[in-house]
Amino acid sequence: MSAWVLPDYIADVLPSEARHIEELRRLLLDAARGYGYELVMPPLFEHLESLLTGTGEALGLQTFKLVDQLSGRTLGLRADTTPQVARIDAHLLNRSGIARLCYCGPVLHTRPDRPHASREPLQFGAEIYGHAGREADLEAVLLSLDCLRAAQVQEPDVDMAHVGIVDSLLAGVALDGAAAARVHAALAAKDASELAVLARDFPRGSREGLLALTRLYGDAQVLAEARKALPASPALHAALADLEWLAGQLAGTAISFDLADLRGYAYYSGMRFAIYAQGANDALVRGGRYDEVGAVFGRKRPAVGFSLDLKQLAASVVPLPLRAAIRAPWGVEPPLRAAIAALRGGGETVVCVLPGHESEIDEFRCDRELVQAKGRWVVQAIRE
Repeated sequence: MSAWVLPDYIADVLPSEARHIEELRRLLLDAARGYGYELVMPPLFEHLESLLTGTGEALGLQTFKLVDQLSGRTLGLRADTTPQVARIDAHLLNRSGIARLCYCGPVLHTRPDRPHASREPLQFGAEIYGHAGREADLEAVLLSLDCLRAAQVQEPDVDMAHVGIVDSLLAGVALDGAAAARVHAALAAKDASELAVLARDFPRGSREGLLALTRLYGDAQVLAEARKALPASPALHAALADLEWLAGQLAGTAISFDLADLRGYAYYSGMRFAIYAQGANDALVRGGRYDEVGAVFGRKRPAVGFSLDLKQLAASVVPLPLRAAIRAPWGVEPPLRAAIAALRGGGETVVCVLPGHESEIDEFRCDRELVQAKGRWVVQAIRE
């Protein structure tokens, strides 16, 4: 095998794509800062038990493991950043009030999580800790929509669900983790036949309610249908009321519901959402409430947030216009060097043409050039 061949589902990011991704990264971090979110930078790897405790089997299967040559302990390369941010909130910041945190960095997956996906996503996310109310849920959705607008995503569609609905139907049903995972998988796949087999020994209300969930997806009318089709309980009423309120706050945004959708990490505990858009073959954003995520670190705090893959986002939107640069001659004369430094200090990109390379392709598409006129260096437009 050639030494330059990369592993499957791993790829270099070349200049034009890298520029696009970096511009999006800055836009999204600025959007988060506009809401008051502080940037954190967790490490790429940690002790495995810290990285995976309480996250569920699915995340464990996605995590690369290796041995620390210093301590001999098993390390994990993060497959998701949320558990790390929960650790930071619980042990390093230890604030009594609200903590708004955001991050952007690579994560690694043992397998691609969707067709044609990279195993090295560049994950951006924002999380709010310390508030259990709907207000934080709404803020997470609004910020995620603003991030997509900053990236010029057209006509996003927010799809919502709530873990409390399925939990209300399974209340009192004795299920181990593996059995619950099979039920959740059948629900996500809308596989009524498999679900009927799995739930054959469940109480009648639970069995019929789970089967009804496979049909409860669509517009806001789904919530009214759910109240009729599902066994009434305080937990069900609260979950549907949360979804109804959130949808009411998102006027002008396309909203849909899929009450059987439980895809994603096992730590979600309440409202969940995904945002889709034309041109993307999967959800661009996934998020929700995960009040249990900090419990394993000894500090159970309300938490809600979202994440997205910047590489996927960049592939789904039109690149921002290339900011044209200034072409300059190469030279060591102090006036020329001073003129170039002044332009760069003002935020311009100045590309010096090295001797012998005057006829090469201009990758920055320079629309101006630095020329000497009447003893001074001035910028003028390049005539085609």
